[in-house]
Amino acid sequence: MAETATQLSGLRKAAIMLVQMGKEQSAKVLGQMRESEVEELTAEIMRLGTIDGNIAEEVLDEFHNMAVANRYAHQGGLDYAKELLEASLGREAAEAVVNRLSAAFVEMPFAFLQKADPRQVLSFVQEEHPQTIALVLAHMPAAMASQILSGLAGELQADVAHRIAIMDRTSPDIIRQVESTLERKLSSVLQPSDLSAVGGLQPLVDIINRADRATERLIMEGLAARDPELAEEVRSKMFMFEDITGLDDRAVQLVLRQVETNDLATALKGVREDVREKVTRNLSARAAENLVEEIDMLGAVRLRQVEESQAKIVQVIRALEESGQIMIRRGDDDEFVA
Repeated sequence: MAETATQLSGLRKAAIMLVQMGKEQSAKVLGQMRESEVEELTAEIMRLGTIDGNIAEEVLDEFHNMAVANRYAHQGGLDYAKELLEASLGREAAEAVVNRLSAAFVEMPFAFLQKADPRQVLSFVQEEHPQTIALVLAHMPAAMASQILSGLAGELQADVAHRIAIMDRTSPDIIRQVESTLERKLSSVLQPSDLSAVGGLQPLVDIINRADRATERLIMEGLAARDPELAEEVRSKMFMFEDITGLDDRAVQLVLRQVETNDLATALKGVREDVREKVTRNLSARAAENLVEEIDMLGAVRLRQVEESQAKIVQVIRALEESGQIMIRRGDDDEFVA
C-alpha cells in the first residue's frame, strides 16, 4: 500500500516542504530555527531520497491549509478559521487542520510590551529583581530588549545577561503573575498567554548583537567575571569587530566597499596588528597607504568614537551575512570545502 502524507512524521513533512521551497527560501527558514532543529531537519533531508510527487503535493497542500488557517485564526479566532475552511475543504479536513493548528496557537507573554516605549518599560523594570528583568527581556524582541538592557546599570546588566543565558523553563503561573503585574503598571490590557520556554544563549546573543559597542563590552566583561565558560560560549556565537580576521578575503572586500574611509580609520585605532593587516591587504596598495596615513593623522581618539565606528562596520558585516552575501563561521561551525 502506497504511503500517504498523513502517515508521515512532522519532521519528514518539514523536510519535504523545505526541499520544495528551494535553497534560498529554505536557508531563510533554517536561519530562524534553533541549532538542534536545523540539525534534525538537515539529517531528515539527507534521508529523503526521491520524493513521490503525490506525497510532495499533499504536503504542500497541508502547509497551505495550515497557513491559511493561521491567518484566519489571527483575524477572527479558531472558530472563524474553522468555518471558512469547512466551506472549502469540508468539515473533516477543516477540523483536522484546525486541531493541528490550535495545539500550537499561543501568543508570547509580554506581547503588549512590543507597543510600549522602551524607556518607559525601563523605568518600570529597573527596580525589579534581576530574575524578573531577565524573564521579561527574554520574552521581548531582541532589538527592544537590547535598548532596555543598555539602560541598566553596569553591574545589573551583567547580572541580567547571566540570568538570561542560564534560564531554561519557567512556570507558566509565574510568567502570568509577572506579566499581570507589569500590565497593571503600564496600564495596558492585552491577551494572556502561557508559553514557558524562554532564555538561553541565543536570545542573549541576539540582544547583545543589537546593543552599542560600549554596552556589548560591559556585558561581556561582566559575564566573564561571573562565569568565564559561559562568557566564552556567548562570545563564540557573536561577531566582534576583531573577528574580521576570520572572514575570507572576498567577504572583507565586500565589507570594505560599504564602509566610509573615516569610519574604517577610526575603527582601526589601537586594534591588534593582525586586524589592521587583514584590512589593508584587501585594499589596493594606494588605498592601503592612504588608510594608514589617515589613521596616523587622527591622533588620539576617544574610545567611544572607536567603538562607534567598529559597531558601524559590524552592522555592515551582519547585514551582508543576513542577505547571504557572506558567511561567518561561529564557534564550532564545520568548515566547508569546495
